[in-house]
Amino acid sequence: MTSKTIAFACDHAGPALKNVLMALAEEWGYKTLNLGTDGPESVDYPDFGVAMAKAIEDKEADLGVLICGTGIGISIAANRNPNVRAALCHSGLTARLTRQHNNANVLALGARIIGEEVAIDCLKEFLNTEFEGGRHERRVNKLS
Repeated sequence: MTSKTIAFACDHAGPALKNVLMALAEEWGYKTLNLGTDGPESVDYPDFGVAMAKAIEDKEADLGVLICGTGIGISIAANRNPNVRAALCHSGLTARLTRQHNNANVLALGARIIGEEVAIDCLKEFLNTEFEGGRHERRVNKLS
């Protein structure tokens, strides 16, 4: 079992997908932190992006998963914090590459853009890929 904690947050577009991904992460041996929301009532995605950023900054979570309708707005909100490198992914390949090359610590997904199977593939690649460092280290350091 891994000791890593994965935080999950979403707006009203993402609770169903969030629950599926959280359950899988737990099945794979990760601890999970649910930052909400948990229902279909309209909420403001920036609040959940900021909650994720705080969880990463405060080291309550090692990695995070954000979900909104497109994944765009919630990732923008989280990326305003210099401790976050949230990457919007649409495939397992982009999820793997953002970990390898960008050392992303938050995966952003669009619940209305990709299907459940693609989201699962993204999560699997994101969690099973390490940062390569090397030539990428210099570039990632410039992001902070």
